[in-house]
Amino acid sequence: MKRNMKALYEQRSNKLNRMNELLGLAEKETRAFTAEEQTEYDTLAGEVRSLNGTIKAADDADDLENGAPGGAETSEDEVRSFLSFLRASTDSEARAAQNMTFGANGAIVPETIAGKIIDKVKELSPIYAQATHYNLPGTLTIPYVDDSKDDVTVAFADEFGTLTSHANEYKSITLTGYLAASLTLISKKLMNNSVFDVLSLVITRMAESYAQFYEKQCLKGESGKTTGALAGVSKDQTITAASTTAIAGDDLINVQDAIPDVYQMNAIWIMSRKTRNAIRKLKNNDGDYLLNKDMTTPWGYMLLGHPVFVSENMDDIAAGKDVILYGDMSGLAVKESEALEIQVLREKYAEQHAVGVLGWSEIDTKVENAQKLAKLTMKAGT
Repeated sequence: MKRNMKALYEQRSNKLNRMNELLGLAEKETRAFTAEEQTEYDTLAGEVRSLNGTIKAADDADDLENGAPGGAETSEDEVRSFLSFLRASTDSEARAAQNMTFGANGAIVPETIAGKIIDKVKELSPIYAQATHYNLPGTLTIPYVDDSKDDVTVAFADEFGTLTSHANEYKSITLTGYLAASLTLISKKLMNNSVFDVLSLVITRMAESYAQFYEKQCLKGESGKTTGALAGVSKDQTITAASTTAIAGDDLINVQDAIPDVYQMNAIWIMSRKTRNAIRKLKNNDGDYLLNKDMTTPWGYMLLGHPVFVSENMDDIAAGKDVILYGDMSGLAVKESEALEIQVLREKYAEQHAVGVLGWSEIDTKVENAQKLAKLTMKAGT
């Protein structure tokens, strides 16, 4: 039985707001609590802790009744503490108990809650999720062998004969880190209405913002900062379509065959929705469509045996545009020097009767294994 705890949540919210009013008045007048204010504040803090215990006991009872496993990834205490802080909680003891400490601009959200935001980003962005991730500070240098000029060779040889020497040329890619941020404003009126799941709203809004940003950096990058997959595809694995305005079946076969068979197992197609629509109309010599529906794949389509993903960050068919990326996305390196950090900004937006939720991260993207990726570029116009 799921218990209706609305009245208890409202009581706690009202008490937390009153505690905030008391502290705000003392801060505004730059003074300590009066004896009466201190007594009222201590009483309210005790009542809030008592309500927290009652609400937690009710939730625990529901979990036990429903057979829910213990040790959830995000504890109910942390979620309630986060929501309490969004409702302008000033109970320093409660914040300390949930590892929520003041910084220069607010409070750090518990890591488990920030982790849920990262999980949501991966769910929305398979390109970002399938890339090779490096969670390291500073500069990362990844070496690779360039065999375009010379390579180690093996051949039969005679005893005491003279061997011809060969040498690999070693090059490297360097990933640094570029700061990125996202800000979401939330109405206090909305947060004080306990009918809404405020935490889910914050996670979804922030996750969508980071998903779109990360996907763009993984695909296109940004001039002077990240490189992305499309710009990192080698010339040998860039296929130019025969037409400026249409994709042919042979173009798709050429793109797929640009990837060695050893890297084909986890390969995927990435294109815009309009490009997918154009390919859906392509048929082979037997009249069969090249793009087939397959409900076992993530987005329901298979092209030449591999799943198709749509991205708003891919260009539509037009002269000179990179319209399709194909391959194993683990060939793209994503370096995250600073993990996603979420901060709550209370005072900055007080006059707007809102709370800000700010996210910071540091990221860089480059292709580390060019053999895993190929792209289709439309023929340039005259």
